[in-house]
Amino acid sequence: MVKIAIDMMGGDDAPQIVLEAVEKAVNDFKDLEIILFGDKDQCNLNHGRVEVRHCTEEITMEDEPVRAIKRKKDSSMVRMAEAVKSGEADGCVSAGNTGALMSAGLFIVGRISGVSRPALVVTLPTTSGRGFVFMDVGANADAKAEHLLQYAQLGNIYAQKIRGIEQPSVGLLNIGTEAAKGNALTKKAFNLMEEQNDFKFNGNVEAKGLMEDAADVIVTDGYTGNMILKNLEGVAKAFGKMFKETLLSSFKNKMAALVLRKDLQGLTRKMDYAEYGGSVLLGLDGIVVKAHGSSSAKAFYSAIRQAKIAGEQEIVKTMRETVGE
Repeated sequence: MVKIAIDMMGGDDAPQIVLEAVEKAVNDFKDLEIILFGDKDQCNLNHGRVEVRHCTEEITMEDEPVRAIKRKKDSSMVRMAEAVKSGEADGCVSAGNTGALMSAGLFIVGRISGVSRPALVVTLPTTSGRGFVFMDVGANADAKAEHLLQYAQLGNIYAQKIRGIEQPSVGLLNIGTEAAKGNALTKKAFNLMEEQNDFKFNGNVEAKGLMEDAADVIVTDGYTGNMILKNLEGVAKAFGKMFKETLLSSFKNKMAALVLRKDLQGLTRKMDYAEYGGSVLLGLDGIVVKAHGSSSAKAFYSAIRQAKIAGEQEIVKTMRETVGE
């Protein structure tokens, strides 16, 4: 049995989408237990494997992260993280304030001994539908080469345990594929990754190859990763808008859209972030999953499933053994 703690109050459309996702999760997974933290008066879910714990405070998107974690001790996010720290829950999920969740992860759950800096990891879609693991996407704006090496080790484990890839290929994001390309950070990181034998290093990967299955795991610093992630999200939204406008621009195009409807739905599913769940803070001494603030019930459900798989696969234990001291 896997037990997941959930912040019921985090996210743009909480608690409605959270409750909907939790209900589906416990109905689909008979070996899953949930502890919901939040305003009990707003919870209408009644299930034998769902426990609701009332919290008198809530961390909002406007709250300053560190201050909120320190001052709002009875908030749903803080108490959720404490359940992971104490070992009562195997992992936790929140769609709330990203900075606050990272602070809760660092100051409450804590890092694995030996991990210099936890990294925020996401799974992004590729044209083939295979997807790739991308990190760091914002936990640390600055990084050293040693941090990138550690990200690669953590990402390799994540791809094996969560995505089921037996021998993931790992790439380093750079401005060219040649070994001599890049700045001082990427050059040193390249040399460190080439010398190790913990994972299969595929060398440098250019940004244009991200969605073309260039590698199963792609590593970069948090500043670059966050910029890339937001750019991909913006391009996807813009392309979707232009595509829709084109399909509705004439009777001929509308008829073509009807004929291609099933194929278009398949394409949409392939590129839908909701299928992949949330972002995971790797390197913490517990499972912490960050769902998108504007998550739908489907996306939050995927984040719960992601946390459940991580618990079943004992991913934190494997990371302790691999990169811990």
